[in-house]
Amino acid sequence: MTLALAASLGALASPAAAQGAAEKKPAHHTKSESKPEPTTTPTPDTPATPAANPNAPPPDLAYGAFQRGHYLEAFAHATDNVNKKGDPKAMTLLGELYANGLGVPQNDARAAQWYKLAAARGDREAIFALAMLDLQGRNGPRDRAASAKLFADAAKLGHPLAAYNLALLYIEGQLFPQDFARAAELFRQAADAGNPEAQYALGTFYKEGRGVPKDMTIAVKLWAQASLADNVDAEVEYAIALYNGDGVARNEQAAAAWFRRAAVKGSAIAQDRLARILSTGRGAPLNPVEATKWHIISRARGETNLELDDYVGKLDPKTRAEGEKAAKIWLDALKRPGS
Repeated sequence: MTLALAASLGALASPAAAQGAAEKKPAHHTKSESKPEPTTTPTPDTPATPAANPNAPPPDLAYGAFQRGHYLEAFAHATDNVNKKGDPKAMTLLGELYANGLGVPQNDARAAQWYKLAAARGDREAIFALAMLDLQGRNGPRDRAASAKLFADAAKLGHPLAAYNLALLYIEGQLFPQDFARAAELFRQAADAGNPEAQYALGTFYKEGRGVPKDMTIAVKLWAQASLADNVDAEVEYAIALYNGDGVARNEQAAAAWFRRAAVKGSAIAQDRLARILSTGRGAPLNPVEATKWHIISRARGETNLELDDYVGKLDPKTRAEGEKAAKIWLDALKRPGS
């Protein structure tokens, strides 16, 4: 079974998602290493901590204040950096503050002005943010062509979310001729920078042989990386591969754990697979109550499984009632606004 790869503009990464994520380093699963014991005891002649590097750049007070939620302070520092140094990063930060109404009244026109100034100086974050404004119609009439050009410019400068969004446009095939090979290149750029959505998407390309040679081993490695970053779709695909031993050594117990992790986050596919596991005892202890619960929840979210329907129907009334009661808590939560 293949999970559908989002290829519409509605799936494009937003400026909110871009904040901080664009610079996120890829997650690595490494073995822990014990630190060696010191061979000498620090004395006044052997400092315990190295001296500060006098050539190190000064801390970015504006961005530090922004991260702490001190937006007026961030505005003041950024304005000072622009006036004294013409700092493009400070211009981008002012654009963010105006775009999101943080510490100042929300003003798309002012945001676009600051983004354009920073973009003209080569700041990739500003170029990406400006692309999103164009795409959303917040910088005049909605202009998908202009946003696509800006995504391409930002991607050339190494912006991972711009590369990811540009890849989706190549899959869509409206602004550009449909080109899965080019999309795969862009997904790889974003995936190598640690973007979990791109890691998941590139994994599906390797699974299907779309734009790249078919290779389940590579696909599984990409899904594993994205799973560690909490991408639910990747968790499901990784769990399926583990359960079936496809591209990776078979491990039903690990698969069950990943299915449970995705099920708790609301994946109907994971909920259905977990129900199957709990109804058979393959990968996790047999648990008819939990199997009933997850089957009812997955069915309420659109999954159909006639075998589990038959399994639950043959359970004794007490067991079935316990499972239905456990599921009701979830079903009631689904009915709440915003669920």
